[in-house]
Formats: sequence, C-alpha cells, structure tokens
Amino acid sequence: MTKSRDSAAHGVVVIDKPSGLSSHDVVSRVRRILNTRRVGHAGTLDPLATGVLVMMVGEATKLSGYLTLDDKSYEAQVALGIATDTLDAEGTISDRAPLPAWLQDAQEARPRIEEAMQIERERVAQIPPLYSAIKVDGRAGYKRARAGESLELAPRTVAVHQLQLDALQPPHLKLRLKVSKGYYVRSLARDLGRSLALPAHLSALRRTASGAFTLEHATALEALNSASLIPTTEAARLVMPVARLKDSGVKRARFGQALDAGDFEEPPEPGLAAWLGTDGALVAVGLFEDEKGSVRRGFNI
Repeated sequence: MTKSRDSAAHGVVVIDKPSGLSSHDVVSRVRRILNTRRVGHAGTLDPLATGVLVMMVGEATKLSGYLTLDDKSYEAQVALGIATDTLDAEGTISDRAPLPAWLQDAQEARPRIEEAMQIERERVAQIPPLYSAIKVDGRAGYKRARAGESLELAPRTVAVHQLQLDALQPPHLKLRLKVSKGYYVRSLARDLGRSLALPAHLSALRRTASGAFTLEHATALEALNSASLIPTTEAARLVMPVARLKDSGVKRARFGQALDAGDFEEPPEPGLAAWLGTDGALVAVGLFEDEKGSVRRGFNI
C-alpha cells in the first residue's frame, strides 16, 4: 500500500547543506523525511558548497517569490594559480600558472588584492558561469557546455554589499561577502583572478545567511523532522513587515477581494506585508498602495 502524503507539514526549515549534495538532492530528502511533495528551496547551492539552504514546505512554498529576493552571505575560499572550466574545484583544469613572488609578501600582496576586491565591490553587472542552470534558447548553460558549445552568458545585474579579505594563505584567499540575489561567487573567483593576472577558481564555499535566515536557524539534514519547521507565519514575519486585519479584512482577503484601510486594525504602511488575522495566523501576503489593499498570495494555515 502506498504511504499517504502528510499534508500537515507546513513551514520553513533551514538546512545546513553538506558538501556533495545538489539542492535538488536536498529537496528529495526533505520530501522523503517529511512525507510531502510540496517542498522547494529559496536559492540554489552548488554541490561543492555547504551551509544555509532555506527550504519551504507545504503552504510556505507560496513564500518562494519573496524569500528568493533576499541577499546572501558567504565565507569563500579562492585558489590562485589554477582555473577550471566550472570555475570551482569540481571542474577540469583549464589553465595553470606559477604563483608570483609578490603573493608571498603580505605587505605587497594585500594592497594588490584590495585593489582587485574594490573592483568587485563596485561591480553592478556580472557574467555568470557557463556551467550554470541559466537557460539560453531554452537549454541550460551547463548542458551546452557539456556538449562542447562555446558561449558566454549575458551579464546580470548584481550588487556587492560587503567584501573583505579574512586571510591570505597563498595560494588561497579567504573571503567574507554579502551579495544580492543572482550573484555567483564562482564568477567572483574568476574575476578576482583576472584582476590579479592569475588563473583562479573557487575552492570552498559556505553560505552563512540567506536574508533573515542564518546558520543559527540551521538543522543538519540527518536531524530533520517536523519539529524543525519554522511555522509559515513566523517565517513571513521574519522577512517582511506585518499588518493586522480585522474580521472584515480576513473575510475579504480570503475571497481575494480588494481591502481598504478600514479592514485593518491600523492603516498599514504602503508596500508588501504579511497580513495576519485576528488569531495571529498568516492570511495573505498583500500589497497596500493608494489606500487600497490587494492580495498577492493567500494562505490556508
């Protein structure tokens, strides 16, 4: 007999992803452990990477469009002297060069590295790695690369909020950074190398935060159970402002109808917010503008 799916599993869980698993692998395991198909993630991590992988379960999957917009924080290690086709340690070596003498002298190396990092801090457009899931003419870049095609993906708008050198341990640079959605740390390794006139690749990566969710919230995959879930309402409150509905507002929101200021306990600030009912539970993510409220996503929790 087929085991029934548990429709009561709802919420957000932060997995401390181990190295060697893809984000899809983690989704599959969470589905199996929590016995539900409704599982998604808020931002892919490459198999090499470890750390914060925000998983959404059940009704919380409706928060996907909001959680994926968050900034990400990382601890990264860049290896100088070797480049790979995938821009990380899992790829095939594509270039190699001896390390220059200046790299061994911290007094000379640090100003050069700082100059290269400043270029990256000011970066507003970044070329993604070819080995990525970004599609070109309907086919993922990594599939084209494996087929031997030569192409470069279009630059994407990005922002670097923080980038610092934590340690210089030639041939490795240990970095700490906070970046926008869509930023590739593998591309950072490539571009730093270019600025330093050295081949380079990303040799280690750990995500320490995704928006409001940090390693302090994280659960090891082998320790995951339903008690690990952050309730959907609590998760929404962590990532967006809150507005409280009156009974009339709850009723209208449930039917997807337009609301006005009188449907809230207090007139909400303009913009997106988590709309909570009189019992404190999440009713909807809604937009309030021009003195009117409209439902963007409704929740049944």
